[in-house]
Amino acid sequence: MKQQAVDPNLARFPVARDVAERAGVSTATVSRVMNGTLGVRAEKREAVLRAVSDLGFVANGAARALSMRRFKTVGAVIPNIENEVFVRALSAFQKRLHESGYTMLLTNASYDLDVELREAVALLERGVDGLMLVGDIHHPELYARLQRQIVPTVQILTLSEHYDCIGFDNVGAAQRATSYLLDLGHRRIGIVTGSRKDNDRSGARVEGVRRSLAARALSVHPAHDITTSYGIAAGRDALRQMMASPIPAPTALICGTDQLAFGVMVETQKQGLRVPDDLSVIGFNDADYAAFLSPPLTTVRIRAADIGHAAGDHLIAVMAGAARVRVTEIDAELIVRGSTAPPRPDSVIV
Repeated sequence: MKQQAVDPNLARFPVARDVAERAGVSTATVSRVMNGTLGVRAEKREAVLRAVSDLGFVANGAARALSMRRFKTVGAVIPNIENEVFVRALSAFQKRLHESGYTMLLTNASYDLDVELREAVALLERGVDGLMLVGDIHHPELYARLQRQIVPTVQILTLSEHYDCIGFDNVGAAQRATSYLLDLGHRRIGIVTGSRKDNDRSGARVEGVRRSLAARALSVHPAHDITTSYGIAAGRDALRQMMASPIPAPTALICGTDQLAFGVMVETQKQGLRVPDDLSVIGFNDADYAAFLSPPLTTVRIRAADIGHAAGDHLIAVMAGAARVRVTEIDAELIVRGSTAPPRPDSVIV
């Protein structure tokens, strides 16, 4: 396997002082650059990164141990520790790592790229042998850091044109769900998702809905396209907002998670409406409780455990020097249950 190079002119591992002298900056500036701290002038950052590359510098004793492969740890950074899909994927990922003698270190980024950068850098500084990330949108400095340190990395729950990934086509999954509703006769279809900023999974699902509607000369009315936070209460708030609009309500909703769909169903009852008679609802994830709601929730089943297991296999193989399989697709499946039905005859007018 490739290892970090060491400057042959040094009889020891380079330290921050060596980097600072070569780059013409202070050791404090070196520390800020290596920690991913924002606010360092571009020319100084570039000088430090060149010196790091030239000297083969790794930031501390743990990272030096990494260069000699003394540790068997893998880092994982996820956007939200409360999301059931992430938990299921992580459980399978950790189990696979454990079977091969690796320990997983987990951090939570709270859907914030700056936080993700900080947490990932902290893991790298502690000498992880590999790294798992969620999605295909990350801080540019994180990509640069991974490239410099040559740490095997895999992205999950998405497909990427550029990086190793284990996941599924979020656009295609949302298209299938939307086409199913269209085939039932729905024409006013709404969308409820969590934040789409720096979240390629959420954005791709919205794109899938829009593409499927556009193929039949339809679109989502802006009042029926809601971006909210995460959780059951957020789903309730989203439906209240839609119902307060003066335009006709949607006859069907596609929600970015099952939690949001659950909230929509709770609020539907509060509004004196019925699912699916007045509103069909589709979720995403197939949470453990989805089949036990009343009515049971139609949802897109994400095979999170299979994705986590495959991500573990991928990193274990790459860390052992095996050839990479850059993209592994584990398709999602539409699970039809009782929360969807044809629209009422008197509500089909667009």
